[in-house]
Amino acid sequence: MTIASTTTTTTTTEGRSHRPLPLGSITPRGWLLDQLRLQADNITGQLEAIWPDVGPDSGWRGGAGENWERGPYYLDGLVPLAHVLQDDRLLALATPWIEWILASQRDDGFFGPIGNDDWWPRMVALKVLTQHADATGDERVPPFLERYFRHQLSALPGRPLTSWGRARGADNALSVWWLYERTGDPWLLDLVDLLAAQTIRWDDYLASDLITGPARTFSHRTHGPNVAMGLKTGAVSALRDRDVRGHTARTEASFTALDRWHGQASGWFSGDEWLGGREATAGIETCQVVEMMFTAEVHAQVYGRGIDGDRLESLAYNLLPASSDPEMRGHQYHQQANQVEVSVGRREWSFSSDDAGIFGLEPHFGCCTANLHQGWPKFVSHLWLRDADGLRVVAYAPSAIATEVDDDAVSIVVDTEYPFDESVRIRVATSRTTPFALRLRVPSWAQGAELTVGGVRVAIGSPGADAGLPIVDGYVTLERDWSATGDVVLVLPMRARVVRRERQAAAVRLGPLTMVYSPGERWVEHDGAPGIGEWEVHARGSWNWALAEVRDAAGWRVTRGAVPAAPWSLEDRRRAPVVLHAPGARATEWRMAGAQADTPPFSPVLDHGPDDDLRLVPYGSARLRVTEFPVIGNWRDIDDPDEPTER
Repeated sequence: MTIASTTTTTTTTEGRSHRPLPLGSITPRGWLLDQLRLQADNITGQLEAIWPDVGPDSGWRGGAGENWERGPYYLDGLVPLAHVLQDDRLLALATPWIEWILASQRDDGFFGPIGNDDWWPRMVALKVLTQHADATGDERVPPFLERYFRHQLSALPGRPLTSWGRARGADNALSVWWLYERTGDPWLLDLVDLLAAQTIRWDDYLASDLITGPARTFSHRTHGPNVAMGLKTGAVSALRDRDVRGHTARTEASFTALDRWHGQASGWFSGDEWLGGREATAGIETCQVVEMMFTAEVHAQVYGRGIDGDRLESLAYNLLPASSDPEMRGHQYHQQANQVEVSVGRREWSFSSDDAGIFGLEPHFGCCTANLHQGWPKFVSHLWLRDADGLRVVAYAPSAIATEVDDDAVSIVVDTEYPFDESVRIRVATSRTTPFALRLRVPSWAQGAELTVGGVRVAIGSPGADAGLPIVDGYVTLERDWSATGDVVLVLPMRARVVRRERQAAAVRLGPLTMVYSPGERWVEHDGAPGIGEWEVHARGSWNWALAEVRDAAGWRVTRGAVPAAPWSLEDRRRAPVVLHAPGARATEWRMAGAQADTPPFSPVLDHGPDDDLRLVPYGSARLRVTEFPVIGNWRDIDDPDEPTER
C-alpha cells in the first residue's frame, strides 16, 4: 500500500536540537548492507512463519494469541528494516500489523488488543507508528496519536504507570514529543510532565543508590534492559526543561557508577538478566544491547556530543553482532565477555536458565526473540542527524544519505570499511551553492586524526587550540559551498589501547573495536530444534592465554584482510577483517569452572608457557572469545619510567 507523503514542520523551538532524518533517508552500503540483508533473509524475514507469538494469531493482529509486548517489539525492528532496505516483501509483512493497530482505536482513544490494557506495550507500538509515519507520511498517524494522548492525559491520574511502564515511561514521552514537534499543542506538554512524574527517576538511582554487586532479587531498578532504557530519561527531561548541561552531568554520573560496579571488559555494564557485577563471566542480555543502542541514539539527538556516537559504535561493532550467529539465524539471550563454551549448562547468572547462552530461536525467554530486530536498522537510520545549519555524522559506516538542507537536495555517500579500516571517504553532491555545515565526529580514541577536503589537508586542533579546526564536543565543523568541493577523507588512526581490569587483568581496544582471542569454533546443531536452528559452540583449541608487554600496546602490529560476505564471522581463528598481533603466552593454571572460564588469575602471571603471537580479532566476530586477560609482567606507570618491570 502506498500512502501519500506530507510535509510536516516544527512549530516550536522546543524539542530535539539535532533531529533525525526521516526513516528511509539513510540506506546501508557495503558490508553494512550485507549485514542487514542477512537479517532480512533470516531471523526477521522468517520470524512470522517460524514463531507463533508474532504469527497471524497475534493479539496485535486481532487474534487470540500473545497480546502483550512481542508483536510491537517485532514491528519496532521490522518497520525500520523494511524502510532502510526499501524491501517490498518486508513492507508487505508490516502492513497488516500497521493497519490493524490503526483500526483498533476505540472512541475514547485507547487502542490495541482488548484483552490487554497495559500501558507498556503501547509505548512500543507508538514508536512503531511514528517510524511508519516518518517513512510514509501517513496522515492517519498524528490524529490517532492525538486521540490516544488525550486519553492518557485523562486516564493516567487514576490509572498511573506501574511496573514495566513506570520503568520505561521515557519511551512514551518521546512519542508525545514527536507529535508536539509537529503541532505545538501545549496540552501535550502537560502529558509530558505527567509521564515524567510517574516514571522512575533513573539518574537519581543510578548515580547515588546503585546496587554495588550482582542483584539477587528482582527490582525494576536492577533489571538490565530497564537500566538501558532508563538511561535516556535525563535526555528526555532535557527536552522539557532545556537543562542540557545539568542532565548531561547526571547521565554521565550514572554511566560512571554503572562502570564502577558492573562494568565489563567490553565497555558496557552486565545484566544477566539483572545487574551482574564486573566479572568477565557475567552476562549481557540481547534486549539490553539493542535498547542501549536506542538510548545512545536519543542521547545523540539531545546532547549532541561525540561520545554519544563513540558509545553507539561500541555497541554496534561489538555486542550487537556477537548477540547472534554470523548469519543471523539465531541469537543468545546472554553473551559473556569471557565466553569459551556455548552450551546448556550451569552459569552463575543473576536470573536465567541454563540455556540462556546458546544460539537459537527462543533461548530462555522470548523477549529478545521479538526485540533484537531493532538493533541494526535503527543504527542505520541514526547514522546522521540534521542540525539547524547543516548535517552531522553520529557513527561511521558505509551508507548513502538523501536529504535536504533548507529546500536544497543533498546526497552523501560514505565509502568505507570502517570499523575494520581507518579511512572514511565522504562524497557530497548538491547544486546548492550557499554554504552549510558538515560536522564530523572525531572519536575520543582517534589521536592524530587526519582530514583532507578536495585533496587539501585541513589541520585538526585539540579542543581550544589556536591552530587547526577545533574539536568541540567531539566534532569538527566544515562549513562551505559543497557543490564543487571534492571528497572529504577522514583517517582515524587505530592503535591498540589496553584497559586495566580487576586483578591487574587487561582488555584491549583497537579504534571502536574490542579485540579478543578466539580459540576457534566448532558449531554443534541441536536436532529437531525450533525455528531456523539451535547451536552450541565448542572450542577448537586452548583459550587460556595471557598478554605480555602491555605497555607497548600502541606499537602492536595490525593486519587487515577482506570483509567476508557474513561481515561478523571468522573463517578461522587466525583470519578476520582486522587482526591485532599481541605478545602473550599460555596461562597454564587458568582453568574451566564448570561450563565457563574461571575468573582470570591474579597478575602478574608467574606460571606460563613460552612466548607466542596472539592474533586478536574483533569481539563481534568471535562467538567464543577471551576479552579479559591476565597479564605477564607488571603494569608500568608511564609517569614512572624507572619502575622495574617483571618478565
